[in-house]
Amino acid sequence: MAGVPNFSPFITCAVTGAGTTQNRSPHVPRSPEAIAYAAIEAAKAGAAIVHCHVREPTTGAPSRRLELYREVVERIRDSETDVVINLTAGMGGDLVFGPPETPLPFDAEESDMVGASERVAHLAECLPEIGTLDCGTMNFAEADYVMTNTPGMLRRMGQMMTDMGVRPEIEVFDTGHLWFAKQLVREGIIEDPVMLQMCMGIRWGAPDDMTTFMAMVNNTPPNWIFSAFSIGRNQMPFVAAAILAGGNIRVGLEDNLWLGAGELATNAELVEKAATIATNMGASLMTPDQVRERLKLTKRAPATH
Repeated sequence: MAGVPNFSPFITCAVTGAGTTQNRSPHVPRSPEAIAYAAIEAAKAGAAIVHCHVREPTTGAPSRRLELYREVVERIRDSETDVVINLTAGMGGDLVFGPPETPLPFDAEESDMVGASERVAHLAECLPEIGTLDCGTMNFAEADYVMTNTPGMLRRMGQMMTDMGVRPEIEVFDTGHLWFAKQLVREGIIEDPVMLQMCMGIRWGAPDDMTTFMAMVNNTPPNWIFSAFSIGRNQMPFVAAAILAGGNIRVGLEDNLWLGAGELATNAELVEKAATIATNMGASLMTPDQVRERLKLTKRAPATH
């Protein structure tokens, strides 16, 4: 229940993301092998869920290639490591405009805009237990582009995830995103149990102060299951904040590169640190099977061709 301390949280590890971090730390995984290895090590450290993007192996640039997703998922499954697989569906909605006086035409080389079916094609291919649904449009500080998710696109993608048996993880970066998430639930596009991820401190979305965070928490229906995270130096304080607010935990190199001052982290080290904070608060971490039971997830093999 929102606002009541959660002493049985689960940890999600976001292992690589799509940001421009690939050259800022040697620990940010690029290849499918490295991403899968990082996910497996995070699971061994206590993560019940691993949230995965893929990157081009040579450059580290974000990618949507099906074969890269397939290799990551197959490597995790073949390792027989018990972990809930969560794949992003946030790629394919990047819209880069021209200069302020001449915004049109769009920058075709920098933009990455595709249809709903293509944005979830890797989910249909790999059948993870969870897929993310970024529930709104937003300016990003990292580059001069707009993360574009129209109501029609979100309805279509959400329904496709539900139909293929992949649980949508609703990612909200601001209060309006949470408002629209409630609408998707009312329309029956997203079914119970509803899974929400509060993404705090990402410019220019919701700031990660406690007033804004608790406003998000207090506007979350009490029967929803939510996690929360912040980026950079506030990643670990938000481990404690999420638990005290009644939520679950997310850490990982997608959101923060540092273990401490001047010390670059691995994904497993971030999970271990988060687990220590949680257990020192009296929490008992959920296992992957407990997460599957709570979220009504079905562990499946990928589609065969």
